[in-house]
Amino acid sequence: MKQQNEKNLFPRPVIVAGSGSYLPGDPIPKTELNFYLGELTEAPLKIRKWMKRIKELMSELLEVEYYHFALDPVSRQFTEDNISMSVKAARQALEASGTAAADVQLIVYGSAHQDQMPTASVRIQEALGIDHCAELSIHANCTSAYKSLLVASDMIRFGRYNNALVISSGMSSSELVAEYYNQPLVTKEELFLRYFLSDGASALFLKAAPENAAGLYVDHVYMESVGGNKPSAMGNKRPAYWMNPREEFEKGYHHLAQMFQDELRKNFHEAGGSVFLNGLKRMLKQYPVDTETIKYFQVNFPSKHISELIMDECTSLGIRRETLYSKMSSMGYLGPPMAFLCLDRILREEKLANRDVVLSFVTEVSKFMQAGYVMSWHES
Repeated sequence: MKQQNEKNLFPRPVIVAGSGSYLPGDPIPKTELNFYLGELTEAPLKIRKWMKRIKELMSELLEVEYYHFALDPVSRQFTEDNISMSVKAARQALEASGTAAADVQLIVYGSAHQDQMPTASVRIQEALGIDHCAELSIHANCTSAYKSLLVASDMIRFGRYNNALVISSGMSSSELVAEYYNQPLVTKEELFLRYFLSDGASALFLKAAPENAAGLYVDHVYMESVGGNKPSAMGNKRPAYWMNPREEFEKGYHHLAQMFQDELRKNFHEAGGSVFLNGLKRMLKQYPVDTETIKYFQVNFPSKHISELIMDECTSLGIRRETLYSKMSSMGYLGPPMAFLCLDRILREEKLANRDVVLSFVTEVSKFMQAGYVMSWHES
């Protein structure tokens, strides 16, 4: 009888009970980008000349009009970190759901990468004043938020926990400020990211949905990696062990780089379309969606040109161009937190009707990991 009851109980529907987001400081216009991040006065002359040329070009190519940085441009001190921003977003999500922090059963945190011990999830737990809960930290570049959502929703769906706080944050400015670089060693690829990355955090509070509850349901979450035979197009040169910090700096191994010319173009395109399109096709084959029900298609590409190309491809799947939902222009690209931040904005600022679908998909290029989710709104 017990086995029969369990069969009837699981899997359980999972609902987004609350959402939150946090952007540090005032919006920074793109004209002040170098003032905040700092001029690279010691970079090679060739690089400095390139930066002057590329600044105008990037302004035309990118959708970004404003950024957010957790940084005082005068004192050069950081005003937030990944933990403090995460906690602020998490408190919003808990408040929106009417849940006390003490009642959180699971915290899953996702970020691009992390070098701290203890890990971020337990630091967030401490900052929220939670005496006891389960926790996980996941670090997988821009797919980490989706993977955090997948783990948390499945653990609720199959009865391990009844609720979960899912959080993502990005402190990109800390790797982009002039003081971070060994400037004589910098390359174009290591400076390219300065023009579209931004700081911020976002959070979702998930729970097992009460019977016939209204709200946004987590229908499916997907992940894959197609980078097994593709070279990395983003990353640093750190080995898989701890280096002497002085040696690491002297060799510039800490610099974060993204290939943006032939290397990326070659590996982003495959037979039958882009890596993005082929991955989205695989997700929709596994989790079919009536494209007519898609209200918002949440993707984040910093380049208007790339966004347009992707939407050209996606219309072949029946996804309408007008469903594209992006907040890039007003805040820059936060990395992993964008996945939840856009959901937070949709829930707070938009109107969803019964059966409306929010579809999201992401391709990250450090090793071509991909992920996505399907969520749907239901009236009671």
